[in-house]
Amino acid sequence: MKNRRPDTSYRGPVQQDRPARLVLFMRRHKRGVRVLLVFLFLLVLAVIAASALRLSASEARFAPYRAKLVHYLPFQIKTIQVQGRVLTPEDDLMKALGTTTGQPIFGFSVAAARDRIDALPFVDHATVERHMPDTVVVKITERSPIAVWQDHGQFILINRAGERVPDQGLEGKNGQAFIRLPLVVGEGANMAASSLVDAFTANPTVKEFIVAAVRVGQRRWNLTLRDGATVLLPEGQEQAALTRLAQYQAQFRLLERPVVSIDMRLPDRMVIHQPPAPDGTGQPGAQTDGKPGDTAHDGSSADTTGVTPAPGPKDAHNPAHRQARNPAPKTGGPRPAPASDGASTEE
Repeated sequence: MKNRRPDTSYRGPVQQDRPARLVLFMRRHKRGVRVLLVFLFLLVLAVIAASALRLSASEARFAPYRAKLVHYLPFQIKTIQVQGRVLTPEDDLMKALGTTTGQPIFGFSVAAARDRIDALPFVDHATVERHMPDTVVVKITERSPIAVWQDHGQFILINRAGERVPDQGLEGKNGQAFIRLPLVVGEGANMAASSLVDAFTANPTVKEFIVAAVRVGQRRWNLTLRDGATVLLPEGQEQAALTRLAQYQAQFRLLERPVVSIDMRLPDRMVIHQPPAPDGTGQPGAQTDGKPGDTAHDGSSADTTGVTPAPGPKDAHNPAHRQARNPAPKTGGPRPAPASDGASTEE
């Protein structure tokens, strides 16, 4: 019988026949792993940079480092999205943002841009966000005033419904809003202001000459121009009247001429009242305007923009001058206003 060696367990190093799964995966996806590592490195770098920029002292403490960093990062702004802008001018908003497309996305401070946008007259609050890799999103919530209402000596911001807008005052950015918005005056002006403001918006060339709109008898408007002249608008026809006035301004610079008032209460004609003659002998003249090319009562062509001079004694027998001397019966010229108009006399 042969001697058998007792069975003992092998305690030496174990030799593996195949590499580990991780090693195999790395060998098979070597190129993809490299791209992934580069992307993770850039992402970590971007997160670190964004965190540094959010610090309250980043403007002063990290400004030199940020200026160097943005030159090494490949991210540039391709899109700027603005949400909620209605009353705020786009140029003012972009200037407050402090950057444009094509600039480095980390080349501006989000906190400083938000503070500048918050200071704009019509902005209640704003948020500014970076959306990597190339988008900046600006979200603003606007205050909703459309006009300033003067009521018993008080100036009140109002919205389209005629209601008061919160945060009243004449200081800070509220003061800028008071300057830039149209001024409406009189009882009931707040409730009727929205249609007039829409007419102003549709006719900006006329709007720039207007300093105030006075509500007359809670039914129509008188516009006060910068030179003190008055434009009498027809009841419920503000849009048509201002469009017609804008056409005359574009063709004949009517709003820049020295007149006392422009009466547009009649839909088919316009009565223009001029100042008294320098020698004091004449009366304020009036010119009846129909469509361009219409003829006057004496058969001559009517000047649709000029103001007829006050007639002298030699012109008393001229029918056209008789009409200019007393225009009220046929042209809808000045006449006393009813008591409900809220004014003693309309011109």
